[in-house]
Amino acid sequence: MNRTVLGRPLRSVAFDVAVCALVVLFAVAGAAAQPGGWVATLVGAVMAVAVLFRRSHPSMVAVVVGLLALVQVLAGWGPLAYDVAVLVALYSVVAYADRLRDGVIAGAVAAVGVLLAAGTTVSPAPWWISAIWFGLVTGGVWLAAVNVRTRRLYVRSLEERAATLEREREAEARAAVAGERARIARELHDVVAHSMAVMIAQADGARFTFDRDPDRAREAVRVVADTGRQALGEMRRLVGVLREPEPDVAEVVPEPTHRRAAVAELPALLDRFRAAGLRTTYTAPAEPALPPGLELTVYRVVQEALTNALKHAGPGAAVTVELTRDDQAVVVRVVDDGRGRRPERPAPPGGHGLVGMRERVGVYEGSLAVGPRPGGGWRVEARLPLPAADPEGSTA
Repeated sequence: MNRTVLGRPLRSVAFDVAVCALVVLFAVAGAAAQPGGWVATLVGAVMAVAVLFRRSHPSMVAVVVGLLALVQVLAGWGPLAYDVAVLVALYSVVAYADRLRDGVIAGAVAAVGVLLAAGTTVSPAPWWISAIWFGLVTGGVWLAAVNVRTRRLYVRSLEERAATLEREREAEARAAVAGERARIARELHDVVAHSMAVMIAQADGARFTFDRDPDRAREAVRVVADTGRQALGEMRRLVGVLREPEPDVAEVVPEPTHRRAAVAELPALLDRFRAAGLRTTYTAPAEPALPPGLELTVYRVVQEALTNALKHAGPGAAVTVELTRDDQAVVVRVVDDGRGRRPERPAPPGGHGLVGMRERVGVYEGSLAVGPRPGGGWRVEARLPLPAADPEGSTA
């Protein structure tokens, strides 16, 4: 865990304190022998304190340290050991200032300071030798700071780009979920509307045959009750979908929006994928006898799994579609061997087919397992609990 002190990383604060202590040590160590004595030591101590703020206020620190260095030159003290603070301030303004212009100005001022420092240096060598030496050191510090600044800004741009991409992915995922829920809601609405139409027709038939054929009227009333319970369950699921907060997958043949898909139409769906190049096999109970909304979910899961197999495994892949049911649930299993012909162009990224399948399965509180197979290929398995049968004559 990264610790902070006053909102700054602990490592940065510790490093700056160490630099400040080093400058103070240089200033105090030469107090007795250096030109200016304790007055020069005081100047060095002020420089050391200014260095503490080199990250948060680099331009201001550079101004303060530069003025103190100018005082030192005017006093004729010459370069002293604690003048390492000048190099630290120069590095900081180049590396951390908001604008590189401040670093360029600091570099120009430092060049003038190099000439002044070389002119006041007591040495048997010509002054220009000292100027070249000071210039090399100062220029090296300036270039190192520019390199650090460039790398820091590059890393920041990468972080901002990654954060932007993450936000875009989240927005796309939310839009995909919202679109899939709207589609599920429309289809469940069609299921409920169909059930209501059946109830009305059966109720009208029972009204006209009640006196002439009581047994037939009784059967019609039973159908009305059973259909009503089923419609009520679908309506509850519809309301659950719409209460949630917040398919973008190409299909081989688009389904008409006015027709409700059913399990009985799975063979025709598989024929269309066979025509597209998949080698499909299908096994299912003779009479699945599923509620209409559950049939729609089974159909869409198989359709999406086959679409993904065609896109990623490629034409020629062998796909097995298996539909089983017991007293508690219906299980849809779609497995491909992944050995089809690779398309000339890879499938475009960013699809939301798995999101759609999870949303549909989640409506019925089912489970979805997807992933690669050990021997190659891909597996999709959805388990959908069957609604509990209401006892005859009970109310929902």
